[in-house]
Order: sequence, then structure tokens, then C-alpha cells
Amino acid sequence: MKPPPFEHHAPADLGEALDVLAEVGSHGKVLAGGQSLIPMLNMRLAAPAHLVDINRIESLAVIETRPEGVTVGALARHAQVERAGVPPLLRQALRLVAHPVIRNRGTVVGSLVHADPAAELPAVLAVLGGSVRLARRGGDGPEFTDVPASRFFVGPMESSIEPRELAVSAFFPALPERSGTAFLEVARRHGDYALAGVCAVVSLDEDLRVEAARVGCVGVGPVPVVVDVTQTRGDWGAAAAAVREAIDPETDIHASAGYRRHLTGVLAERALTDATREAAA
Repeated sequence: MKPPPFEHHAPADLGEALDVLAEVGSHGKVLAGGQSLIPMLNMRLAAPAHLVDINRIESLAVIETRPEGVTVGALARHAQVERAGVPPLLRQALRLVAHPVIRNRGTVVGSLVHADPAAELPAVLAVLGGSVRLARRGGDGPEFTDVPASRFFVGPMESSIEPRELAVSAFFPALPERSGTAFLEVARRHGDYALAGVCAVVSLDEDLRVEAARVGCVGVGPVPVVVDVTQTRGDWGAAAAAVREAIDPETDIHASAGYRRHLTGVLAERALTDATREAAA
């Protein structure tokens, strides 16, 4: 299969990329890793008239780790980020993304922009309360806007990024001391999209009591579903029930909605238990 015809643009810096995007508007698509876009082009699920290839913009390949969190640039590959000493939950999720050959080319920010609710990284950004930085051409140079995950994901395969905007980085906040994380999912085969998945974050106080607990759910709603289960005070069975109540899974050829709901609760209880154990270690 071959993609529909398009005009290829290869800007050398951010300013040039934003100029091109401003010119082509809704007729353009950004190419970074291409692990989602290229198959969509080949299957004619997308047919942009212009492809804006940002792979020559070296400034977008940054991975910056600071006490407050990690910033991942738009050209940072999955495999690079996994090896960069990033927060444990992000590393746990990246190990579940597809296969090594995909992770060597695919980008973290590209996965976020793709906004597939069955993907791991949108759930991680959402449960950590992270954000995506968007850039567009302004009068005196690039203008930047930080969009929190709660507003960035708006529907299946749909984010709040607008034509003429470029996602230049994502920020994953660090967790407080005595915090633990876990990411569990069930897929038909390793590397497939999960039938359901859960990432959990648990923070303990000085007496090792639950101070905060959140669960991010994969593949059981139109966007990543985040459930705050702090009020269950460590009763992870009750937390699992709250998660089942909050999600809205669908039936497809791979699993029924009821099975996905049950499975998500089971994974939530296990992930919260694992995260608590890590936080207390």
C-alpha cells in the first residue's frame, strides 16, 4: 500500500517549522517518529496535502531531568527516554510500548499527540498531572502554551492541538518522597495494544499511611481515565470497585465491555498494591 500524494517539507529550525505550519494550516501533518502516521497514510486513513518533517530540528531532541520533573522533546525516541533516568512510571510504561524496533524510532510526544486511549503514555501523562507544550508562530517569534493533560486529550485519537500548532515537548512531574508507581496491562500478545491497562501512583505520609492515590486507566474510555482513590485509605478492593464504576469500556471483537470492566478492577487492585509496596520500601 502506498500513501496518497503529498508535498514534503523539511524545516531546519523551529521558526521555519512554525512558518510552514502557519501556511499549510489544516492541510498539514507533522512527521516525527512516524510509527503511527505512516501506517495511517498507507491505509489512506489520513491524506494530508503537506507533510512537515521536523526530524532536522535538533533542539526538539531534548530530554531534561530536573528535581521537579522531566521534559521530553518532540524528537526524543521511546528508547532514548527509557534509558535517560526518567521517573519510574514513565520507564515502566515505555517497556510496554510495542516492540524495540518501534521504540527505537517512535517518539513520546508523538504518542501523546496521536491520543490513542489504548496507548500507555497518555495515561501516564494524565495520572501524573503532566502537560504538553504547544508552539505557534507569533508576531515576534514562537508563542508557547502549556496545556495540562486534563485538557489535552479530548476524544479518541483527538487532542486539543490545533492546525498551525506544533507540540514541542511534554512535561512529566516528579512525585514526592515515599511515592511508588506500577503499570500493569493485559494484551493478547506482547507488544499488542492492551485489552485493558492500569497505572497507579501512591504517596505515603511519614507514618506510611496513604496520603494520595490515583489510577490511570488505558483502553476503557474515549480518553485516559484518571480515578482518585485517596478516600479509600488503602482499601484497594474498594478502590478497584471505584475504578470499575468510573470507566466506560466498549465491546469489540477482542473483549466484551464487562470483561474489560472486571479486568481493569483486578489490575487496579494489583497495581495499587505494588505501588504501595514500592512507596514503603
